[in-house]
Amino acid sequence: MPVPSTHEALTVPEVMAALRLSRSKVYDLIRSKQLASFTAGRARRIPADAIPAYMKKQLEEAA
Repeated sequence: MPVPSTHEALTVPEVMAALRLSRSKVYDLIRSKQLASFTAGRARRIPADAIPAYMKKQLEEAA
């Protein structure tokens, strides 16, 4: 499932699908500040631009 281009903030399941990671891994990335996020009430949201930023950082570290 690609990242919905019309959304500025994504849910954890959307990020899980986009990065093909488990729920616990996404929350680990959030806890370790590798993936930016915020809460709206009780809902956790990830800015859509945080995903390409995370991927770019991972690619730079792997090089």
